Amino acid sequence: MMNETMKSIMNSRLRRRRRFIFVTSILAVIALALCSTMLMLGNTIYPVNDVISVLLGEQVQGASFAVGTIRLPRMIAGVFAGFSFGVGGYVFQTMLRNPLANPNVIGITAGSSAAAVFCIIVLQASNTIVSIASVVGGLATVLVIYFLSKGSSFSIGRLILIGIGIQAMLTAVINYLMLIGKTHDIPTAIRWVSGSLNGAKMENLYPLILDVCIFLPIIIFFGKRLEMLELGEQAATSLGVDPNKTRLILIVSSVLIIALATATTGPIAFVAFLSGPIAKRLVGVGFSNIIPAGLVGVILVLGADLIGQFAFVARYPVGVITGILGAPYLIYLLIRINRKGDL
Repeated sequence: MMNETMKSIMNSRLRRRRRFIFVTSILAVIALALCSTMLMLGNTIYPVNDVISVLLGEQVQGASFAVGTIRLPRMIAGVFAGFSFGVGGYVFQTMLRNPLANPNVIGITAGSSAAAVFCIIVLQASNTIVSIASVVGGLATVLVIYFLSKGSSFSIGRLILIGIGIQAMLTAVINYLMLIGKTHDIPTAIRWVSGSLNGAKMENLYPLILDVCIFLPIIIFFGKRLEMLELGEQAATSLGVDPNKTRLILIVSSVLIIALATATTGPIAFVAFLSGPIAKRLVGVGFSNIIPAGLVGVILVLGADLIGQFAFVARYPVGVITGILGAPYLIYLLIRINRKGDL
């Protein structure tokens, strides 16, 4: 009887592992296909051979500038920003055990945005200062939300409600800064706040690439402990996990990759909100969905950017398209949570 039970458990785990590998591989293939499409499509469509030649450093008339200078940085920005938003959103949703507890809804990206817009409009600072301010703004927002929601005992519902309030306040600050800004600064701020891959340059992407390369391994390393935190603090403690230490490391790592992604592309709406639930629905439970959530984020950003560029007469920033996709899901989720009484 015991052998049959163990065999059943092992078979179930094997099926989940196969599903995880299969779905993750499919997501990676889709992301790679979108990367290739972004490099080939534009005002001029270049064949695969020309794109490969440019990537290998060869000079191809017309293609070298279009692909190497414009499309490649745009694609890389979309990949790393999408992955960062996807992973960061998944970490917050899993750690706080609530799909609403993501950087977009609880005000973290709004904090980064407000700091960046202040630097653009009031200080007229350089891109480097804007990036630093964005990271500091995101971290400061997390601290404010955490201490305000702590009270006598920590409450996830209280944290989400306070985060929504902070987001509304910061959005009002951004709107006010837009009103008082100088005419020549407004387009930059609007493009930044809406979330856009336009104007991406390789020299501005290195901090984000380095940031992801440093903090993603840390998040993956703590992935198993993250899944234990989803069981609840007491269950995690009984399994040998230090909830406070694990939560602190994951929050800091996630905020840093989210804030720097926001500093690079602006707050691309709802990518952090949608990636985790989509990945969990596709992969299922039993394994950490950090990598699948990141890949879903890449697919959402690159796919939305292609739609914004080529599906309409006018061209729209990627954040407008992801906002259209994410808003209905947010309304549905709020209605469902309200019925359950979780808030």
